[in-house]
Amino acid sequence: MSLFGKQLPPKDGISSRNSVGLRLNIFFFGTFFIFCIIIVRLAGLQFTEGALLSEEETSRETKIVPLAAMRGIIFAAEGEQIAYSTPTESLYLTLTKDYTARTTDKVTGETSLTEKAKYNSDMLAARLAADFAKYGDPNAPKLTQQDILDSLDLDFKKYLGYVPRRIKTGLIPEEIAYFMEHKDNYPGLTIVEESVRHYDKDTVAVQTVGFGKPFKSTEDIAMYKNVRSEMKKDSPPGLMYKAEEYVGFDGLEMQYQRELRGENGYQVISVTPQNMAEKVEQNVAPVKGNNIWMTINKKIQMKTEQAILDQIKWLHTNAVQGETHPDALTGYAVAMEVETGNIVAMASMPDYDSNVWTKDSLPTPVWNKIMNNHLNGTITSNSSGRSGHDFSSLVFMGSTIKPLSVLIGLKEGFFNTSTTYSDVGITYFGKDNKSSVRNSSGHVYGPLDPAKAIRESSNVFMIDMVGKQLYKKYPGDKGIEVWDNYMKKFGLGVSTKSGLPGESPGQINYTDLKAAGSSQAALIYASFGQQGSYTTLQLAQYASTLANEGVRIKPQLVSKITDAQGKLVKEFKREVLNTVTFDKSYWKEIKQGMSSKVSAFDDFPYDFARKTGTSEKTDRKNINRDNGVFIAFAPRENPKLAVAVVIPEGGFGSNSAAPVARKIFDAYDWEYGLDGVPKKNVAPASDPVQK
Repeated sequence: MSLFGKQLPPKDGISSRNSVGLRLNIFFFGTFFIFCIIIVRLAGLQFTEGALLSEEETSRETKIVPLAAMRGIIFAAEGEQIAYSTPTESLYLTLTKDYTARTTDKVTGETSLTEKAKYNSDMLAARLAADFAKYGDPNAPKLTQQDILDSLDLDFKKYLGYVPRRIKTGLIPEEIAYFMEHKDNYPGLTIVEESVRHYDKDTVAVQTVGFGKPFKSTEDIAMYKNVRSEMKKDSPPGLMYKAEEYVGFDGLEMQYQRELRGENGYQVISVTPQNMAEKVEQNVAPVKGNNIWMTINKKIQMKTEQAILDQIKWLHTNAVQGETHPDALTGYAVAMEVETGNIVAMASMPDYDSNVWTKDSLPTPVWNKIMNNHLNGTITSNSSGRSGHDFSSLVFMGSTIKPLSVLIGLKEGFFNTSTTYSDVGITYFGKDNKSSVRNSSGHVYGPLDPAKAIRESSNVFMIDMVGKQLYKKYPGDKGIEVWDNYMKKFGLGVSTKSGLPGESPGQINYTDLKAAGSSQAALIYASFGQQGSYTTLQLAQYASTLANEGVRIKPQLVSKITDAQGKLVKEFKREVLNTVTFDKSYWKEIKQGMSSKVSAFDDFPYDFARKTGTSEKTDRKNINRDNGVFIAFAPRENPKLAVAVVIPEGGFGSNSAAPVARKIFDAYDWEYGLDGVPKKNVAPASDPVQK
């Protein structure tokens, strides 16, 4: 404005300042407006949509999918791998809604795949089958389209929706390269490293080592029922099991399942409300299992197994006292170190190749062949071999009980070490003395002291001086209780505590008074070995207890456990189970008596204690059959090894079981030395045990 009322032109800069101010006003107004919108939106989220968003967040769950660890190795005593795992690649598919979409029948309410999902699934299976055929091992069994559809489990009969489906294992490099390159063509496809279990082709102590199966096959096993219960209680992810995971089913594989298994890794997978996988949120690698070291020496074990097979063959073709034994089809042996309890050999023959269990399926012909001998006959009578007349591995002890019978008689004061008994070859018992028992082959031994009664294997001494006297001293059933108490202190009728799954405590017949006829009859037959059937491991522990003069040692099958790097995790030491005390002179007496002549040991370079046994058992036609039993320990003084051998339907123990024991002692002497000096270190280059 001018002094004269006329408009003057603006000075320089005034117009520019007004323009900047206008822009600032617009900016601040716009910012204020945006903040207002944000505040309103936040209020809406908080008060209007908060509940809905919270519900959606709650429905976004995660699931744990285990990743199996590499199973540990089972070594023999000298470090040979007896059971081990090798890595393999497997193809898994995680299902998407393209393959699982379902429709519901309005009338029945039943659900089924939509036509599109069924088409997609069929096409997926067909493409996979074609790719496997093109890039897979041409010598491997071909997977069909139906095989793949079964593995996909589209009806969720085996697995929940989010669980990846294993389609094929043992992929070769060409398959891996192809699927990794074309992964985009297969949504949800992953290649996972797993492991395959292998067993020594030499079939080393296969029933003792045991075998495994997939975890999904263990529903009826108590140990794994407990595992499933633990898994339901939100156990740590590493303890979760996969359905296809290989787990111990018997033997050491089962006994040391937790140690061998290691700790599984896992994936954390987010899932939809329909329980289908969305994405992998977290990966945790598995930890390899520990290794266990058996006390079993592979070389001694192999010679023990061969000795049994050779002896069975010999019994089929060589007459003993005018008779062959073609029904001797099985044999069992255990060698146990007297001082440590270490089992250096445990053979149940015939055996088989346990690699049959590592296949995807067990063909019926293979199962039919192994069904009667796939379990450990040295600890159980079930599925552990049958003789010609269907006898199991548990037979009566026969005369191998007589050292203990004499110990009981001495302890109870029925006689002393200088007592003389006149053996007339027969004794009578029962009401009006109408029942009788004779010595084997009708022998009449004349004057006997306790040691000679053991050596000559007098039945009538045991009956008159032990069985009858127990019944007289302890009327009624009390005598049975006293006898049973002695048996158990020597490991007969109770577990050896080896820890092996399925171990039998033996079969105690003397408590079945109805079958025996009376308490007196039960004690009479028990006194000379015809009222108790025990496992070969129990007999070996019994022989070891005699050698240890009443100290019963736990059988040890594992010496130590190491981790994957070889670091010691646990070491097993000598473990005393119980001790029974007898006068020193009693032990001297029975050891002196364990001296019967056994031709298989004619040139044996050590003084040793032994007792042969021939137990009788009736077949289905009520005909008596002889079973060979033999126990021994060597040397007689400062004993190192106790051995027990059983040959059902093998005839006299001296001819059937004893020759096997001789070869076991020779093998141990070669490897370790019965005098503490391994003969392999001092003998000529050729192994005399092989001859």
